[in-house]
Amino acid sequence: MGVMINHHLLAIVFGILGNAISFLVFLAPVPTFYRIYKKKSTESFQSLPYQVSLFSCMLWLCYALIKQDAFLLITINSFGCVVETIYIAMFFTYATKDKRVAAMKLFLTINVAFFSLILMVTHFAVKRPSLQVSVLGWICVAISVSVFAAPLMIVARVIKTKSVEFMPFTLSFFLTISAVMWFAYGLFLHDICIAIPNVVGFILE
Repeated sequence: MGVMINHHLLAIVFGILGNAISFLVFLAPVPTFYRIYKKKSTESFQSLPYQVSLFSCMLWLCYALIKQDAFLLITINSFGCVVETIYIAMFFTYATKDKRVAAMKLFLTINVAFFSLILMVTHFAVKRPSLQVSVLGWICVAISVSVFAAPLMIVARVIKTKSVEFMPFTLSFFLTISAVMWFAYGLFLHDICIAIPNVVGFILE
């Protein structure tokens, strides 16, 4: 006797699990920024991973809002936007002048100019709502792949310094589990824009 699989229910289950694990992933840098706060210095840490992560969260939030019926994407990416903004603000506060200027230029380029450009193009150049979802979805795929690739820069630093403080094992572990959960969510939701980048994420992590 065959078993009827409720794909919608499974999507909800994996989406909730994805939210829970992604929540932990977003909070993983808290010890790092507590250290920055205590030492009043960003030391060798870079703002790039947090800036790219914020950019990704902003895009996925927009995608979820125009796609509709994607509440679980809205919740976690809203949380991600808030947390990453706090991290970046702390980086600006405790970075040296040169690092602060470089980080601000990066922020204005990626999270203001590029983000605004994407929104304007998808809104004004693409008129059909379904096509807007598709275009923004594939942009999200490209950005998400870059987010998963960002830790490779940290891996190079780990090899150079022979210290794992820049890329703790627990963070890598939760990133991998998160990628699996969101891949399953995208699979059962029949949304390849969610599934594809998480396959890449699983491989890279």
